[in-house]
Amino acid sequence: MTYTWNNKTVDTYPSLEGETSVIFNVHWRLAGTDDSDNTGSVYGTQSLETSDLSDFTAFADITEEQINEWTEAALGEEKVAELKANIDAQIEEQINPTVVTKTIGE
Repeated sequence: MTYTWNNKTVDTYPSLEGETSVIFNVHWRLAGTDDSDNTGSVYGTQSLETSDLSDFTAFADITEEQINEWTEAALGEEKVAELKANIDAQIEEQINPTVVTKTIGE
């Protein structure tokens, strides 16, 4: 299973403690794809800690890898595992559906 984060949309404070464009909220999507190209995804938002800006990174210098790391750290290991399990269950449901919707007369 391959999992991919999309955390490109963020909310920022225009100015905070002398810094500009301080990210405080991430709009994330986590997608998973299995070896047969079945996919599943979950999405949400996650607040980031802004009380200590001593290790501040300028907005223009933030990489996708960095925002992914921040998001995963803020969510926590247990929550990330839960999200991945949700995606795995979606894909399993595609492979082995427990419900099939049909229309009478067709």
